[in-house]
Amino acid sequence: DWLDQAPEAHRVIFDTWMADKFGEAVAFAGNWARINKEQYGLTDADLALVIVARHGSAPFAFNEAIWAKYGKIFAANMSANDKVAHPNPVTNVHAERLASLAKQGMRLAVCNLTTRAYTRMIGKETGTDPEVVYKELTANPVAPATFVPAGIVAVTRAQERGYALVSIG
Repeated sequence: DWLDQAPEAHRVIFDTWMADKFGEAVAFAGNWARINKEQYGLTDADLALVIVARHGSAPFAFNEAIWAKYGKIFAANMSANDKVAHPNPVTNVHAERLASLAKQGMRLAVCNLTTRAYTRMIGKETGTDPEVVYKELTANPVAPATFVPAGIVAVTRAQERGYALVSIG
């Protein structure tokens, strides 16, 4: 299992599901990695960091080319706590920070249920076969990613394997 292919001592999984909270998860994940290195003398090789992108946050798992093509569809359909105060972006505003975390060993766990839902939405809106869209999306993550059957199941499986859970929303 891919979750077991990580260091065993310091494991964390950040669970995200709302678009307007994803930035907080990325920030806290960065703090977790930085403080473990600066204050505890650990290295990237000592840390296992996973961010789950599911429900409203799943589109942030895709690279900028996918966002350039489908960003308006993502923005229109992503769940958020307050779309008026925090409108969903039409670009992946977290891509750079995710790429930086990926260089430190972070992996994404992307909800396949949500990915399939977006492929149907995109297919319907663009007149494209959803299977073609699915292959396109899954071939273009913004960082190293595992497409898991369901994001919430990845969260529980990670906990079974000793990952600490940080739930951001």
